[in-house]
Amino acid sequence: MTKTNTPKPARARKSGRRSPLASVALIAIGLLFTGGAYALFSTSTASAQTDASSQQTIGEGKKLFASNCATCHGLAAAGTGSGPSLIGVGAASVDFQVGTGRMPMQMDGPQAEKKAVVFTEEQIASLAAYVASLAPGPAVPDARYLDAQGDSANGAELFRINCAMCHNVAGAGGALTQGKFAPALDGVSAQHIYEAMITGPQSMPVFNDMNISPESKRDIITYLKYLENNPSPGGYALGSLGPVSEGLFLWIFGLGAIVGLTVWITAKSN
Repeated sequence: MTKTNTPKPARARKSGRRSPLASVALIAIGLLFTGGAYALFSTSTASAQTDASSQQTIGEGKKLFASNCATCHGLAAAGTGSGPSLIGVGAASVDFQVGTGRMPMQMDGPQAEKKAVVFTEEQIASLAAYVASLAPGPAVPDARYLDAQGDSANGAELFRINCAMCHNVAGAGGALTQGKFAPALDGVSAQHIYEAMITGPQSMPVFNDMNISPESKRDIITYLKYLENNPSPGGYALGSLGPVSEGLFLWIFGLGAIVGLTVWITAKSN
């Protein structure tokens, strides 16, 4: 008998090839983990640098405060018989008082007057950061409220209602009681105007965001900057003091001209 060789079924060969999608997935996972780790490291480093910078700024401000302000306000800024407590006044108050030269005071008087600034901008920022670190208080305003691009008509109405009784309707300033006065607002920076509204320096009341919103404060600044940059439509403004200066002008020059003309006519006839 002849033996017939029956062919055995061929074994399935295993393929060593990977799916093209597997390589893409591995690359994507690698990039995800690498990018995430880098972002986490960068954020941590930036936060650490920011915190270190803030602590350094506060430390510099504390040194400046001890050498220039503690005599009146106390080493802990809690106030003395010569100066009020600064705990809770915020960075905005320091930036206004020191940034306008009102502090340190040149001499005792009814109120601190504006004068040449003693400190640099960096030193003022350090002092503000230190005082702000003592307790929560009004912060330096955001730049978006200081661009004087608001509604000047609404600002004019708000200014007449809330500010004109002291500062004059044109922001020319005016006298108050006990030797105090409301200063003229011409030439005052938008930042200092805003800070004055939220801190209430001297005899000025505080206009917080519940009284006048940040957008309305921006409108008031817009109105004041409009007055500053546009001449009086009625001619010479005479200090924008209204009937007082106008009446004085007529009394001196108008009546003086009449008297002078009368004397000249009398002398001519003689």
